[in-house]
Amino acid sequence: MKRLNALLLLPFMTMAAQPDVAKLANDIEPQVIKWRHHFHQFPELSNREVNTAKYVADYLQSLGLKVQTGVALTGVVAVLDSGKPGPVIALRADMDALPVLENNDLPWKSTVMGEFNGKQVPVMHACGHDTHMAMLMGAAKILTDMKSQLKGKVKFIFQPAEEGAPDGEKGGAELMVKEGVLKNPDVDVVFGLHISSDTDVGVVEYRAGGIMAAVDPFKIVISGKPAHGAYPWLSVDPITTAAQVIMGLQTIVSREIKLLDDAAVVTIGSIHGGVRSNIIPDQVELVGTIRTLNPQAREHMYEAVQRKVKGIADSMRATAELTLPLDYQYPITFNDPDLTAKMLPTLVRTVGESKVNLVKPVTGAEDFSFYQEKVPGLFLFVGGKPLGLSSNEAPAHHTPDFKVEDAGMKTGVKVLVNLTLDFMQQP
Repeated sequence: MKRLNALLLLPFMTMAAQPDVAKLANDIEPQVIKWRHHFHQFPELSNREVNTAKYVADYLQSLGLKVQTGVALTGVVAVLDSGKPGPVIALRADMDALPVLENNDLPWKSTVMGEFNGKQVPVMHACGHDTHMAMLMGAAKILTDMKSQLKGKVKFIFQPAEEGAPDGEKGGAELMVKEGVLKNPDVDVVFGLHISSDTDVGVVEYRAGGIMAAVDPFKIVISGKPAHGAYPWLSVDPITTAAQVIMGLQTIVSREIKLLDDAAVVTIGSIHGGVRSNIIPDQVELVGTIRTLNPQAREHMYEAVQRKVKGIADSMRATAELTLPLDYQYPITFNDPDLTAKMLPTLVRTVGESKVNLVKPVTGAEDFSFYQEKVPGLFLFVGGKPLGLSSNEAPAHHTPDFKVEDAGMKTGVKVLVNLTLDFMQQP
């Protein structure tokens, strides 16, 4: 990372002396680890985080905070009021686990089973949400203990269903926003972070603008005319049409998106059609996803997908019905550029300049983006990979082997606390 301009750091150098957050985070680390192990051993799926929510709410109430439960079904929100005028700062952690069978030998591994879309499935914190909750609880303890030194309010948001609500249900950040989580008191800024299994412990990664992609699932139903497989000229073949549609969609990214400036992905993840080898069916269904990192590319993809699907279907004498978006959509996880610039010195002060890395955007998604649509937000990555392990060897998120180090959480606690303290000092 380029050396930061000294003038950028000056406002924080002249700030009134801050408490020793590093020491406070070090002192609470054993408790943070204990919390994380509990959440990992007893995970719960999206919109089913009942016991998790109770565990979190009980602790926040023990700190003397004003706690609201049942937000967006199982969400927990607590407010720390300093009693002095100042900004309202929201800090967010997600709570849900995934339908994944854990393949680790940890003494606190998950053996929990749960119900996912009507089926019994194993449940695992395979994306690090257990660490996110533990880090935010640690930050809540530190900030509550220094209440007399704060100004304004801090809103702690423990959110369900970041991984998506079960079929037929609503949930996650979108529902929390609809239910007023950013109101009463009105939030001025929101901070969030995500543990990263392939980033070294102690490292913080950031990016201004789009850091994670928008998600737009879609469905295409191609209808034709059935026939015997031996006489394809009597058919209007939806399978051949579907094959051309799949390949045609890829040319949107490769030939219409300026890849030097933007990134986009079109993926078909599901194809259904036909019953046997010698029958050309009357219909094929495709389900896929679009990922984009800026509004212009997203708007272009919407237009281009419809154009390609219709044009190819027409050329094959078939018809095609496009549903876009299909059942949900996430906006771009967009870090407010001004806020990012203002808080960058905080990251440097917290972990050191050599451990603050500017990163490229990723095409994964986060529903933290729904908060950022309403108020300026900053979303960061913190490292959870052992220093001796290469990134290529690190277990991937959403897999049975996923694992991150407890030692990475102390960095997250310090970052959340220092972002809060420093934003409170903004003129």
